[in-house]
Amino acid sequence: MVQPKKHLGQHFLRDENIARKITGLINPAVPLILEIGPGTGVLSKYLMEMPGVDPWFMDIDRESIEYLKASYPQFAPRFLLDDFLKTDLDQFPPIHHGTTAPQHQFSLIGNFPYNISTQILFRVLENRDRIPEVTGMFQKEVAERIAAPPGSKTYGILSVLLQAFYEIEYLFTVGETVFYPPPKVKSAVIRLRRNQTETLDCDEFLFFRVVKTAFNQRRKTLRNSLSSLGPADLKEFSGLRPEQLGVPEFVSLTKLFINLQVKSPA
Repeated sequence: MVQPKKHLGQHFLRDENIARKITGLINPAVPLILEIGPGTGVLSKYLMEMPGVDPWFMDIDRESIEYLKASYPQFAPRFLLDDFLKTDLDQFPPIHHGTTAPQHQFSLIGNFPYNISTQILFRVLENRDRIPEVTGMFQKEVAERIAAPPGSKTYGILSVLLQAFYEIEYLFTVGETVFYPPPKVKSAVIRLRRNQTETLDCDEFLFFRVVKTAFNQRRKTLRNSLSSLGPADLKEFSGLRPEQLGVPEFVSLTKLFINLQVKSPA
């Protein structure tokens, strides 16, 4: 049987020990699990063997889905040919189509395609009330950026936005040789767990806009980088740069723009 080809910047994991280690990190308290980009099924087969979990698998690549359905026919209905970035997650899992059942929470797992990993994380943010946990493989630089604390050179937009709603754990680094074909960069496994923050104590759309605007000109002080957003008394933050602020400080900063009306994300 011909295995699927690499697509969307994905490098297929081939190390069984790493696969077992990743799937062993799953929180059984959230039994519904969606794997993104299962590829050749190295993670998938361990999910299938886990007691008490309800695994589903989504890939945009038809070749991968056909390969997995043929390899694991007993799970064939659970292999979904779909795009996580575009699919209606209110209709997941498919068995709830057309019913009035409440929408379920589900965990996300995967060896995430590097080319779209950031987009996947923004989709997670949009659906944070349904996705309490994410465990997976990312390019090492992206993983470090997500987990970076304030003051770090890698701390940025993704760090702040994700840390506002998730606890981030950088779990371990993975070398190039465990993939086929080997990538030119190292990888890392991280875990995101939903924190207790249901809503921020400020306008959340404006919060997103302030964070993005500040880091888009990160070499400037906040007084200069945020001047385009309108008038605000920024004397408390005037000499600071964005990487010096944690989530609570960005919330306080956002509340200073009381006269700015924002109706959609920036």
